[in-house]
Amino acid sequence: MNKNVLEKLLWSIALPGFGQILNKKYLKGILLIFLEFLVNIQANFNEAIISSFHGNIDTSIEIINFQWLLFYPCLYFFSMWDAVKDANRNDEISPLLFLPFVFAAYFVTVGLIYSTKVKLFGTLLGPIFLPMLFVIPGVLIGLGFKKLITMFIK
Repeated sequence: MNKNVLEKLLWSIALPGFGQILNKKYLKGILLIFLEFLVNIQANFNEAIISSFHGNIDTSIEIINFQWLLFYPCLYFFSMWDAVKDANRNDEISPLLFLPFVFAAYFVTVGLIYSTKVKLFGTLLGPIFLPMLFVIPGVLIGLGFKKLITMFIK
């Protein structure tokens, strides 16, 4: 991954839509920023993050709106994929570039669904920390499938 692509990816991680703005896709970037703020506010996401970081997992579960928060993983990982794809426009990119992003979004969504039930070392991780942990297997499995499919295509 070249420096330009990495920059767009990191800005998209910071806030969905920033990578698109850096790619000069202003309308798409503004739309993604608007959607991020809409979902964030409707889901009470920032309050849940603060509660979780203070160790009040039960409070974060009570204040979060799961129906709105379930939109967040797809929005977030779509923004990252789109920024990387557009940053690679002049280079030949893999048609399977989407796989790590799709699997990460799927696994984070599953982590969010089970965040009120799964305990690690007897501690409930809640709607912030469990989905964050689920990013890792999602990306790794997506990269594995990408490599496996690429081996069979060639």
